[in-house]
Amino acid sequence: MSTRLAVLASGRGSNLRALHEYLARDDRDTLAHIALVLSDHADAGALAFARSRDILSVAIDGGTLGGERLLAQLRSHRVDLVVLAGYMRLIPEIVVNAYRGRILNVHPALLPAFGGRGMYGSRVHAAVIAAGARVSGATVHFVDERYDHGAVIAQWPVPVLSGDTPQALAARVLRVEHALYPPAVLAVAQQRISLDESGRSTHMHLPKLDDSAFVLDSLDDAALRNAIGVALSD
Repeated sequence: MSTRLAVLASGRGSNLRALHEYLARDDRDTLAHIALVLSDHADAGALAFARSRDILSVAIDGGTLGGERLLAQLRSHRVDLVVLAGYMRLIPEIVVNAYRGRILNVHPALLPAFGGRGMYGSRVHAAVIAAGARVSGATVHFVDERYDHGAVIAQWPVPVLSGDTPQALAARVLRVEHALYPPAVLAVAQQRISLDESGRSTHMHLPKLDDSAFVLDSLDDAALRNAIGVALSD
């Protein structure tokens, strides 16, 4: 049976698009599919994209939506796995408890560095550059009661180049997010990656990668997707 995904997004939903396109290829939608898109902004691009693809879309009032109401939305649509895609609000504890090990997020840095409350979007990349870091990247992680704190599922490094602006670094990291997040979501949907009782990620049968796979500039988009697919046994 295909795993039912709910995607929560506050903005344009580029990771939603990447996930939808990934699942549409090679019959992956028989394994997992996007059943619901929720946004706390009625004019969010994510909702418009969902409507254009005939995916059920719901605008929610993030300011007043309590955990019980969000949980009721997820349960009423028989959601198996919750995927955050640029969703700016903290997930209520009641939802985290009900879906523990079944809520994922992608963050535009290598956690635990440059994460936490207020660290999102260009703020993250500006902080990375200001700190003089030579490497940033993308992190996919399970969601718990704190911002950017849950167990790491997958990370991929991205070089910080001399003269980088937050916008230039953001574009480089986003490219990796789009390649890394969808196969990580599918791996969790298929229980190839899970959260164990101690709160740590458990990965099943991951092969060893050639070191050259991590040199971002040596890979075109297809090669990058292939390297990440190998890492996640996709």
